[in-house]
Amino acid sequence: MFLDEALAGLRRSPKVLPCKFLYDERGSQLFDRICALDGYYLTRTELGILRDRVDEIGQVLGDRCLLIEYGSGSSMKTRVLLDHKRDLVGYVPIDISREHLLQSATALQERYPDLLVLPVCADYTGEYDLPAPEGAAARRVVFFPGSTIGNLERAEARAFLKHIARTCGRGGGVLIGVDLHKDTPTLEAAYDDQQGISAAFALNLLERMNRELGADFDLKRFAYYSCYDEVERRIVMALESLEDQVVRLAGQEIELEEGERIRTEHSYKYTLEDFRQLAAEADLEVERVWTDSRTLFSVQFLASS
Repeated sequence: MFLDEALAGLRRSPKVLPCKFLYDERGSQLFDRICALDGYYLTRTELGILRDRVDEIGQVLGDRCLLIEYGSGSSMKTRVLLDHKRDLVGYVPIDISREHLLQSATALQERYPDLLVLPVCADYTGEYDLPAPEGAAARRVVFFPGSTIGNLERAEARAFLKHIARTCGRGGGVLIGVDLHKDTPTLEAAYDDQQGISAAFALNLLERMNRELGADFDLKRFAYYSCYDEVERRIVMALESLEDQVVRLAGQEIELEEGERIRTEHSYKYTLEDFRQLAAEADLEVERVWTDSRTLFSVQFLASS
């Protein structure tokens, strides 16, 4: 899967690598460091909303729900909910990075010994089997924090929200983090830190391809690039070739010109009304919206009919 998708992306114009492959063990660790940066307002602000509104959120989730988290990582934000909601039937963290997932699941089980933790190592955008808890759940709720929905084009986001709605089933719900449109300097500072952690995170993808796929990327010949596209309302992140070069992957040659970019990720920013319309297109209704005092970020609850 990794090799096929990498080759397909590098044959495209412009070139692209799927952002889900950024999250091997080291990539997940680097992203956790990004989340702790002062300029990266997303994690800090979303955590603040969750902590301030946890009583209301708990009421909306209801009793005896099965909480399913897509892209669980270290489950840091989930702990805010788990500290408050002690009546969950179970918690299903889903993540593509096996080692990071299992370490986090073990830590959660130690912290919450009465909670049934059922980790699933999978690409949450694909097909996989959900484990069944011993007790019957009153409803399924998918937790999708971090504004990861912004990594998808609108058509992809619509299709993915429909996928989530099927996972939840009738009467289920989605607790989702959605980053909001704001001034360009704030956005650009969040995705290109002076310490170079964002750059290391992106470059780690090339290092992973060298290690796992036998590619021969020379990381010194690439630089991290990010900017905010005000027309599309999205941050674009890429790796820029510093010179004309040829990279080999699986016996094939990939030519890059000086200045050519390989997009690794983008992040769309929404207005509240834009996202409400997107959710409606996926047959999900926005029931509640919580924001911070500066309206930088939102946590929303979508109901599946």
